[in-house]
Amino acid sequence: MIDIPKDGKIVILTGAGISKESGLDTFRGNGGLWQGFRVEKVASPHAFHENPSMVHSFYNERKSILLDKEIKPNAAHNALARLEEKWQGNVSIVTQNVDNLHERAGSKNLIHMHGELLKGRCISCDAIEIWQEEMNTESKCSHCGQIGSMRVHVVWFGEMPLKMKEIEHLLRECDAFISIGTSGNVYPAAGFVDLVSHYGMAKTVELNLEPSLNADQFSNGAYGPATEIVPKFVDELLSKLT
Repeated sequence: MIDIPKDGKIVILTGAGISKESGLDTFRGNGGLWQGFRVEKVASPHAFHENPSMVHSFYNERKSILLDKEIKPNAAHNALARLEEKWQGNVSIVTQNVDNLHERAGSKNLIHMHGELLKGRCISCDAIEIWQEEMNTESKCSHCGQIGSMRVHVVWFGEMPLKMKEIEHLLRECDAFISIGTSGNVYPAAGFVDLVSHYGMAKTVELNLEPSLNADQFSNGAYGPATEIVPKFVDELLSKLT
């Protein structure tokens, strides 16, 4: 168990590994292909410009999977929500995932650095709105009224992740950085542990199915299914409060 103050600031990075046990495949599942196309070819500004219908179809399919009644937060999501509720200090989750499972589990202090699948963004006025239904080239922005200007509110290849200044501030001030379910090869998130180590003396922990590509940069690690190791880790942290 890591040794941090009972009111210490905790930053948690989550990746696809935490949602996989809820039934959501990783972004590059099935070899990184979708209907014969490389995922990069349907998840970029260029792809949207060249063939918006195909891009909408790709994300509509992912959205329908997320909205399936069988897809629910798992024990790892629930444990992190419990940690945020009971820990005496600040707990922030920075997620690379575009699903809403953290919110459904009860987490509130949350940053979606890669956007949110169930939101849309207007390329004309930049307004963001809840969008759970299918999106197409005839979709209309409810803010500016433009037709065909809506895109999914997800960071595409070639675009910068969201709220990076806010994330960097959290990393600079934290007492513990915990990475859960990440591969260690997607930047800038893969570089967060290095930033934390550079900023100060924060404890760093990797909780993963297996060691990531940058596992050697963490001071502590535990490996196995997220639904097993995350609740156990949270229980150990909260035991410090009793």
